[in-house]
Amino acid sequence: MTESTDQNTANIGVVGLAVMGSNLARNLASRTGNTVAVYNRTRAKTDELLAAHPEAGFVPAFSYAEFAASLSTPRTAIIMVKAGAPTDAVIDDLLAVFEPGDIIVDGGNALFHDTIRREQAVRSTGVNFVGMGVSGGEEGALLGPSLMPGGSDESWVTLGPILQSIAAVAEDEPCVTHIGHDGAGHFVKMVHNGIEYADMQLIAEAYDLIRRGTGKTPAEIADVFAQWNAGELDSYLIEITAEVLRQTDAATGAPLVDVIVDQAGAKGTGGWTVQTAIDLGVPVSGIAEAVFARSLSSHPEQRAVSAGLPGPAPKAAVDDVDAFIEDVRLALFASKIVAYSQGFDEIRAGAAAYDWNIDLGAVAKIWRGGCIIRAQFLNRISDAYAAEPDLAVLLTAPFFVDALTRAQDAWRSVVAAAAASGIPSPAFSSSLAYYDGLRADRLPASLIQGQRDFFGAHTYRRTDREGTFHTLWSADRSEVSAQDTH
Repeated sequence: MTESTDQNTANIGVVGLAVMGSNLARNLASRTGNTVAVYNRTRAKTDELLAAHPEAGFVPAFSYAEFAASLSTPRTAIIMVKAGAPTDAVIDDLLAVFEPGDIIVDGGNALFHDTIRREQAVRSTGVNFVGMGVSGGEEGALLGPSLMPGGSDESWVTLGPILQSIAAVAEDEPCVTHIGHDGAGHFVKMVHNGIEYADMQLIAEAYDLIRRGTGKTPAEIADVFAQWNAGELDSYLIEITAEVLRQTDAATGAPLVDVIVDQAGAKGTGGWTVQTAIDLGVPVSGIAEAVFARSLSSHPEQRAVSAGLPGPAPKAAVDDVDAFIEDVRLALFASKIVAYSQGFDEIRAGAAAYDWNIDLGAVAKIWRGGCIIRAQFLNRISDAYAAEPDLAVLLTAPFFVDALTRAQDAWRSVVAAAAASGIPSPAFSSSLAYYDGLRADRLPASLIQGQRDFFGAHTYRRTDREGTFHTLWSADRSEVSAQDTH
């Protein structure tokens, strides 16, 4: 391979040619109007990509200076490298060869705080920095992902048409929108991943309940999920669940799901979602339980020493299998509503805290295609925000109220049956508890405030008059007005 001599021929460049970067570059090159410059720190990756895909017409570069020279202005580069120090290093190298008005896009899974920091630093040079969430995995990057770019309005003018050309399409609409400034794109992608954790955990609990409760085989349960995918649970995750459950292990002849070690991995974005929600004061209990369930699964040493703990007596399989499966389906749908409602609550709170103007309905729309949590269900979320943009709690929208009305008896029955049988269902259970907490006319938090005032003089407010108060617990227990310490 010889050094490239092409000058200013590419309208978009990709730095980092591992699987995600290579697939994204191929996607870009396959769209009319795009010519793609490519650069990788290790030259072999670039040579390999060019040799495998001559049809793409890539413009190769073998130094950052050459990469910059191959791009038309404003130069636009998408970084697809590991988060953290590698991303910072590439940004520094690009800043050395880019000029004011050029655009650097980080397409990795960066923590949004890092994106805010980077955007501020890069902006001072006159270069635009865009943090962009990319969902859909390797296949999505190649065929059409859901894209969540942040960054300046100026950068969107150049970047928007390019991203629209490669994004997944759902109902004739590209699955990309300008989320908001600085870290907004990576924030929304983080919450997307948190919802994904919850969705996957809920599906796993549904499978476990059906298997233990009915004795059905994984292949038979695969048929159940395939049927569910033809109804209101229609989604990518339900679809692939059927495929996984149907798979037989070639070496043993056993269902593959029985051969896979029951320890779920995690890349960290689910934990970020929960940590950020705590900072924002937003309850995301369904997402949190999904994160904790993965953590529990990954501690086999604790599970081994706890295996002998007492539990309920074994119970016979359910009498009416079809009715039980329908109850589980309804419980799954209700819990799924809670997970998405909590996620969108967090996005709304994040937008307020960081001064982002995020269109929640638009977010729901771009998740309908390309991304892992794509589902027909998202249309109902978009409709809800279209009807009431300032909707305080998603699950109070009429469609979801109707769905929860249909589902709640089954939901309660399934959670009760799981508890009575000793089948762990943390996401189902916490989702129901959150729902009941929302609808309660009074919560025991009043007692907690009394306790806090007793041991720490943290004060409390009253229901019958304005002001903040403290009881003199260690004296005569009279009540006095106090400075609010909530």
